[in-house]
Amino acid sequence: MTKYIALLRGINVGGNNTIKMADLKRAFENKEFQNVTTYINSGNVIFDSELDETTLKNTCKKLITENFNLDIPTCVISDKELQDALDHAPNWWNNDPKSKHNTIFVIPPTTTKTICTKIGEVKPEYEKIAYHGKVLFWSAPITTFSQTRLTKIVQNKTAYNAITIRNANTTLKLLELTKNKQK
Repeated sequence: MTKYIALLRGINVGGNNTIKMADLKRAFENKEFQNVTTYINSGNVIFDSELDETTLKNTCKKLITENFNLDIPTCVISDKELQDALDHAPNWWNNDPKSKHNTIFVIPPTTTKTICTKIGEVKPEYEKIAYHGKVLFWSAPITTFSQTRLTKIVQNKTAYNAITIRNANTTLKLLELTKNKQK
């Protein structure tokens, strides 16, 4: 069995796409995923499965549609892949308390290179972006946050619908929870 994290995009935001975490957990358990747990209200599900990531992504999407009547893009990442990405995080990521630090998970088949192209050339005075695998690391000073190229991605619906964002603290906590759930 492999430990995975399903990252649902855009649930429980501004009263839209509402899913109770207890119901989400139960839906995953009913699909016979093992050791299911959720973390905070933004659609993070940790579970064990023998299925591959592509099958899991499709299974999770179908599970959300069938149980909640929602079409929710979902990124599935193994604990090992997340650990590998974090092992390759740039030294500036999550190190400045006066900056926002996010992890942008790219939902396949879209790639990190595609998202970087759609973001365009970053403004180094306003933001920093690096990537490893399907994870983008992004940091920007809080004072200039609204001037970053990344904030413009919401205008490109194709790109915006192919990512899900978690702050650095949530990302690190998710990895920690996968380790706490090891048998």
